[in-house]
Amino acid sequence: MTGRAEEDRLDALRGVLVGPLPDIGRRFSALVAQLVPHSALVIFTRECTGRPRKVAGDPRIVDRVTVAELDRVRSELGPAQRDSSVVRRTAATLGGREHSVYAILDSTDTLLVVVPRGTVDVDTRLLAALFAVVALGIQQQVRHASPAYLAESRAASAERARTVAELTEAHAATLETILATLRSPDLDDTRARTTAREFATSALIGLRTAVDQHREMAEEAVTTAFARLRGELRGLVPSGVVVEFVDPPVGGRGLPGEVAHAARAVVRGAVLGLVVQPDLSRVRVAWDCDGANLLIDVRDDGRGAVDLAELARQLRPRIETLGGTYESESTPGWGSRLAATLPLDHAEPAEGRHTLSVLGPREIEVLEHLVAGRRNRVIAERLRVSESTVKFHVAAVLRKLDVGTRGEAAALASEAGVRAAP
Repeated sequence: MTGRAEEDRLDALRGVLVGPLPDIGRRFSALVAQLVPHSALVIFTRECTGRPRKVAGDPRIVDRVTVAELDRVRSELGPAQRDSSVVRRTAATLGGREHSVYAILDSTDTLLVVVPRGTVDVDTRLLAALFAVVALGIQQQVRHASPAYLAESRAASAERARTVAELTEAHAATLETILATLRSPDLDDTRARTTAREFATSALIGLRTAVDQHREMAEEAVTTAFARLRGELRGLVPSGVVVEFVDPPVGGRGLPGEVAHAARAVVRGAVLGLVVQPDLSRVRVAWDCDGANLLIDVRDDGRGAVDLAELARQLRPRIETLGGTYESESTPGWGSRLAATLPLDHAEPAEGRHTLSVLGPREIEVLEHLVAGRRNRVIAERLRVSESTVKFHVAAVLRKLDVGTRGEAAALASEAGVRAAP
């Protein structure tokens, strides 16, 4: 590859990383289209609790592929390797049909499945290297837990939970009715009754397993989330500063994925803001649960010289996006305290109230710039898109929010907790 071609590929790879996370599958598909001509591409990561699949290509595959099918491919590749990717050309069931695929499991435990178009000779080492950068980018975006990501993730999680609940109730009622009928002593055909009963029982078990799998992916045990936080802080705190951890109660409610990500991001930001103070020797990090909320408390033994306004500017948008509250105090000579409360349940909007769930990821980004009062030309420069594209998104935002002006959209967004884009 020539130097110019390498520069073009690196520039294109940068474009894959900087756009909205839900569309990263489509951007990566375009990047590798020449390297591996394909009909479908799926990225699967449990880091993204709201939308674990990032897809592109044939809707007959990508619209039907299930988490269970992707989990099966991931399991067949074995455990993720710490310093390398697992790459395999194999057969896999996607959307209920078997396909020949390239499967790559990155060291971040992120899975790539590509359905090649015809017989092609693929440079799998280059494909794995490009995917490694993208997988790391996904992990960093999720860990950063921006307000836009958290809002989109919560909306997706809530919608998926509602869908799963509805399907569960419908299928369970049907299967339980079948079982009740087949258990009736009035039926004479023993063999038919036994076969049907076994089928219905198996279906019920499968349904319950699917629901459990959804909960496992959409929720994180509070103790597990706190243990991950310990590991993430280990390399961030300078030597000479001791971090005291106060573990949350064992057996408490699981944390929705977006709450777990936000909580870790808030604590990381708080600790990084506190440890820059001179003569600081100790930071205390505590999580607790009251049944409805995750309670976060971070304190230090510094001189109370921390810039609380700047910390609030960094941390408050994430917290308020999830409907939480934030407070801080600092006493000269006695240290500082930062506290946040994150609700575990997704609050249902009041009747007639507009919510972020009706907007797509790019529309949320545009809305954040509308809150900042920016015009289309400036928004286009910030998002690196054309001005006509911004006009299209603004029109969509106004239509979906059922408002007539940009100012009305910005006002509604501010009421819903949307912060101005920096």
